[in-house]
Order: sequence, then C-alpha cells, then structure tokens
Amino acid sequence: MSDAISQTDIDELIPASHISLSEPPAEKDACIEHLLDLLVDAGRVEDRQEALDALLAREAETTTGVGMGIGIPHAKTDAVSRPSLAFVRSEEGIDFGSMDDEPATLIFMILVPESGGEEHLNILSSLSRALMHDEVRERLHEADDERAVQETLREAIA
Repeated sequence: MSDAISQTDIDELIPASHISLSEPPAEKDACIEHLLDLLVDAGRVEDRQEALDALLAREAETTTGVGMGIGIPHAKTDAVSRPSLAFVRSEEGIDFGSMDDEPATLIFMILVPESGGEEHLNILSSLSRALMHDEVRERLHEADDERAVQETLREAIA
C-alpha cells in the first residue's frame, strides 16, 4: 500500500459486511467483540481468539479512544491474512478512555497481519486524518446505510 489509500483499497478494506449501523454493546470490550465478529462473519479472521487477544492486549497498553467521539481499536495479528477495517456507530457512546473524556460514537477496528507494520500505520494515520474533519464525522453519524459510510470514507481518505 502506498502513502495514500485508494478507493479500491477502501472497498477491499471495508466492504459493506464490515459495517454495522445497529447500536453496539455499550461496554468497550463487548463492542470490540461485536466489531471482531463482523470480520469473523465476513471470513476475514482465521482465529477469533487470537485476534481478540491481540486487540485486548493493545487496549491494555494504552487507550485507543482518540477523542472527538472516536475509538480505533487496532492490532497486528496473524489471525488475519489481509488488512481489514470494521465500523460501528453508537448513539449512546462507549467509554474508550479518551483523553478528552468524551465517549466514542464512531468506532473503527483495524486488523492487519503481523508483517503489515507499514500498512497498519498507513491505515491508522489515513483514517485518523480523515476523522479530524467535522464534516466527515457528521456524514458518518448521518449515514443511512453501509454504502453511505463507504462513500464518506472513499472521499475522505482516498
């Protein structure tokens, strides 16, 4: 993957099956499992427990609540064979331990193979840069369906 994520990359990273617009569980670890199950159900995760262990170990290191209502749990693990992104939004908000003490209402999960260090950082930084913009966050909150989420990400990241 180059420095920029292309529209094709977005479609590969986060197909509609990786997006849930239903209210997720209200507790952080349960929300992480909910996101993980989207990837498991889509056939992206070969070992659910290994992926969950990697995600929870990363959470134990430091918060993945980045502020502005955003949570980005992420991990490198060989439980996935290719980079994958999942998304859920919460009306109530979930405590991801953000430094601004705001609950996360937009939650993205990034899983990348252990050998994908550069891809992992590229996805994380591209997503973080896009989510800094108020209009991107607003469009994600207002998205009526999975395609609207994908289109917002295509325009904001690519």
